[in-house]
Amino acid sequence: MKKFDYGFLKNDIPSNIIGLSGIIADLHAKEEFRKLQYGDAFESLRQKAIIESVKESNALEGIITTEERIRDIVRGAAPVTHDEKEISGYKDALSMIHREHENMELTEEIILSFHRMIQRETDPKEAGRYKAHDNLIIENLQDGSRRVRFRPVSSKDTPKAMEQLVLAYYDAKQDSEISELLLIPCFVVDFLCIHPFRDGNGRVSRLLTVLLLYMAGYDIGRYISLEAQINRYKESYYDALEQASTGWHENQNDYVPVIVNFMQLLYRCFKDLDDSFMEISLKKAKKSERVEAVLLNAIVPVSKGDILEKLPDVSMKTVELVLSKMLKEDKIKKIGTYRDARYMRKEKHK
Repeated sequence: MKKFDYGFLKNDIPSNIIGLSGIIADLHAKEEFRKLQYGDAFESLRQKAIIESVKESNALEGIITTEERIRDIVRGAAPVTHDEKEISGYKDALSMIHREHENMELTEEIILSFHRMIQRETDPKEAGRYKAHDNLIIENLQDGSRRVRFRPVSSKDTPKAMEQLVLAYYDAKQDSEISELLLIPCFVVDFLCIHPFRDGNGRVSRLLTVLLLYMAGYDIGRYISLEAQINRYKESYYDALEQASTGWHENQNDYVPVIVNFMQLLYRCFKDLDDSFMEISLKKAKKSERVEAVLLNAIVPVSKGDILEKLPDVSMKTVELVLSKMLKEDKIKKIGTYRDARYMRKEKHK
């Protein structure tokens, strides 16, 4: 049987992951500070995020309805169709996490309860129960054929595997040398490789991701839809899962692809949040001040095109004047030349 051991997270973490961790920590600190300043804006983002999360997580599984019905269901309307009942169940589970996460612990019962909530109206016999028969993860190819993408744990071994998975998570969580943030994608890929339910594994994995982020001190999933980001970049997401599952049964798989994908996902979520507040704070500023703010707040180098995309009402002439002024004042540095040029805030050495 698969051995669940996350001790490898203490050693030899690739530098690109460490770099992303630092950027995410910086963006997270900004989020915490802004909550004190923009309470109304955060509430608006929260309402938007839950609608997007409910829609996009179900869309990944081909479960869809109209935008209007999604909004109605999130606001409490009774579901009518089979798909709407699945959507409503996900909404209930996600809302419970946002509302009660402080009183939740990662247990098998919590995992089973998430599954029970999303399946209770459409598959009551299976809802909240581990699979009774073996299952396969099958991929539909473009030519219409199918292939077995992965063979999960057998049904008879699933209860033991889930017990060991949860225990391994807590063992790692109690180790101060292991980052809780890096632990999350490793837990999720192991959960998906077990594939403990007949149906609904993907949706439960996304609910668990939101919960584990809360438990690690990150509430980004409350304001920006993680599920929307996964769906937007689903090809790279599924590719990372496949890479990380190769050799899984033999304890020879590499978790780095899913860790990198997860960190990129978080980065995009925090950047979306950061961009939202950039727009809020710059609404009344002069055009030149807005260009300068974009440059000074950029975490990665930006081009003239990037600035124009963020500020569509600002002319290229204004952008170039501000760039020239800030370069002379030594506030920014130029990376590259001509069309490939990028600009970045210049760090002042003490």
